[in-house]
Amino acid sequence: MDPKTSPTYAPISYKEIRHNDEVNALIERGNHTLGVMGYTEHSRKHAVKIATGAGEILQELGYDERTCELARIAGYLHDIGNCVNREDHPHSGAIMAFHILRGLHMDPQEVAQVVSAIGQHDESTGTAVDPISAAVILADKTDVRRNRVRNRVKARFDKHDRVNYAAVSSKLSVCPDKKTARLDIELDEDICSILDYFEIFLGRMLMCKRAAEVLGLKFRMNANGHKMC
Repeated sequence: MDPKTSPTYAPISYKEIRHNDEVNALIERGNHTLGVMGYTEHSRKHAVKIATGAGEILQELGYDERTCELARIAGYLHDIGNCVNREDHPHSGAIMAFHILRGLHMDPQEVAQVVSAIGQHDESTGTAVDPISAAVILADKTDVRRNRVRNRVKARFDKHDRVNYAAVSSKLSVCPDKKTARLDIELDEDICSILDYFEIFLGRMLMCKRAAEVLGLKFRMNANGHKMC
């Protein structure tokens, strides 16, 4: 191809994606839809938390800034498919993200990495396949917190409400020297026992184990001061 006619690709930033009206409309509509269905919060706050967390994980491990930025972009976009339907939302979200990012003239190689991370982020069908997808998975699957629960009637809590509401605090720490990714979680056991947590979230924790391995780490978890894995 003649260099004079080669396409020019834009170095799309996380900041641009975070303030993109189309993206934010999809996130908020998806969050509204899940709220009607009784699911936990999946708002822009969740998107920012996952984007920030994914970027920080790769920064801690010494990845270059562009890879960290792609992880932030994938993290912010990861749940836009909920606007279509909760079922199969990683795949519909990946397709939606592809069209949005190509419309912004993002480099196709970078689009491919972001789309792959989005499509792989759910434990029912996905797994970590590279550092970006691994970072998004670790950030997303460890976002367990009380203020994500929208159902205020405890008698009507489903199992996921119960686990999230029981999470008094949770923190993911990456330690490059020890080669570990560690989740420290404090649970109110009057609401949800540690065993209940594992019964409900075992698939997510196994997904985190695989994601940590892709990053050259071992996944560790402490619940109420007890080493679980």
